[in-house]
Amino acid sequence: MDATIDTKGLGLPRPVLLIVFAVSGICALLYQLIWQRALLLIYGSNIESVTMVVSAFMLGLGLGSILGGIVSKQPGVPLLFLFGCVEILIGCYGAISLSLFEAVGGATGDRSTLMTGVLCFGLVLVPTLLMGSTLPLLVAHYVNVSRDVGYSVSMLYFVNTLGAGLGAFLAAFVVLGALGLQSSVLLAVILNFFAGITILYYWTKGKKA
Repeated sequence: MDATIDTKGLGLPRPVLLIVFAVSGICALLYQLIWQRALLLIYGSNIESVTMVVSAFMLGLGLGSILGGIVSKQPGVPLLFLFGCVEILIGCYGAISLSLFEAVGGATGDRSTLMTGVLCFGLVLVPTLLMGSTLPLLVAHYVNVSRDVGYSVSMLYFVNTLGAGLGAFLAAFVVLGALGLQSSVLLAVILNFFAGITILYYWTKGKKA
């Protein structure tokens, strides 16, 4: 199988695409555990906060996937460009996330449990909408440029899930304990920017070809 996928002058090495998508999966799970830990430190350890964070992640990923799928079906959409921009936007939110959580927590720390849960839900929902959109965008691109649709989609799901599992393991057993919240979220931000800038580089290079 050809190691490079290319269509309409937009060339991108297959290994680079898969590595970037695995990195995207790593970031998503890093953020989930980092933000859950941060919100628990701010609002206290209660089942409502934990439930809201997990629910927001699941809902955000699902809705983001639907929105990304709708966008990816529009004719002439620059899928790689959008994917790169989304990764950078996620990184930007990640960079301010802990400060944002602390500011909101300081202003609302004495509110009711229900209000606390709603705030946790809202703080996590926005970035997870972006995260959820990445899979359909990249799947649509891969399907457009690959001769083997079944293999393409399966491989993307595999590497993204593998990245997510690795991210969960690293966050739970290595990163948070060794680096703490601030440095851990910085690592995730750097990985997001790496993924986004890498894709935008190849997209720009392909446009000039």
